[in-house]
Amino acid sequence: MSDIHIRIEGRAGRITLTREKALNALSYDMCLAIDAALKDWAKDDAVALVVFDAAGDKAFCAGGDIAELYETGTKGDFAYGRTFWRDEYRMNARIFEYPKPVVSFLQGFTMGGGVGIGCHGTHRVVGDSSKLSMPECGIGLVPDVGGSLLLALAPGRLGEYLGTTGYRMDAGDAIYAGFADHYIPETAWPALIKTLEETGDVAALEAAAQPAPECKLQAMQGDIDATFAGETAADILTVLRGRKDSFAADTLKVLERGAPLSIATTVEMIHRLRSSTATMRRALDLEYRFTYRAMDKGDLLEGVRALIIDKDKSPKWQYADGNVPAVAVSQMLQPLGAEALSFEEES
Repeated sequence: MSDIHIRIEGRAGRITLTREKALNALSYDMCLAIDAALKDWAKDDAVALVVFDAAGDKAFCAGGDIAELYETGTKGDFAYGRTFWRDEYRMNARIFEYPKPVVSFLQGFTMGGGVGIGCHGTHRVVGDSSKLSMPECGIGLVPDVGGSLLLALAPGRLGEYLGTTGYRMDAGDAIYAGFADHYIPETAWPALIKTLEETGDVAALEAAAQPAPECKLQAMQGDIDATFAGETAADILTVLRGRKDSFAADTLKVLERGAPLSIATTVEMIHRLRSSTATMRRALDLEYRFTYRAMDKGDLLEGVRALIIDKDKSPKWQYADGNVPAVAVSQMLQPLGAEALSFEEES
């Protein structure tokens, strides 16, 4: 497949995303290919570890490829999207639960679906160009691909902030928030990958790691915790509107562009995961309840139309006044019964 290069080099299973012109956006076929390789390598004693990287310097993976999803969804065919998400989420769980080290090198943009393959492994490497984010609320989705679990585990109320605003984390931010492990200058990456291939030993990563750069999020933590501690998205908006400072003004500007139903549901998902014994499978199950309904009951198709297809940047969101009824959030997160995300055949 021209979009992805999967092979074994020395002791390493190697997966390189090669859709450079599309910022290595993840297609359904790429998801299936990654999952099949991971299944094979789990049982292959010759493979000591797995290494993910990507072509080009602009992006590791800027998200999922939603062109086909939009095309089918606007015709009333929701099966393609639901199948894509189901199989992608199973692949995300496989990376998180993998029995061998999984190393990812995250240059440039790592967004949405890129987080799902790049941020669930055991050794996540960032450099000076790294920009990580979960921007789904901006198109009428919620942070998914297991990202909701990372958000729930982030310090303080960072999860709510990152998940609803789509804030772009640099290397220092990503390490602080729990989305990455090691800061290593990108010039050192090719030689480091060669060492991993030759030795199959992740010790080289620890040796190459440098102190993380300054973290902007850490400096913002006090403001974030003070404004994002509410029980609901409405509480958060009320607090922000009551403050007369630049942090509140800038944050409100971003939140008021996103889909209100998505923002409200994101806050609820993070609270549920934080208050439970959160697991990756629990997070993915919760995310799938929303994404399963995202096209017919949510705002996804309108968000994609406004921001990606027509590019008028004027989406007609549900609950545009920001007042999202609690029942609307509950309905998006209701169990799916027979349609629930299953991992049985993948275990």
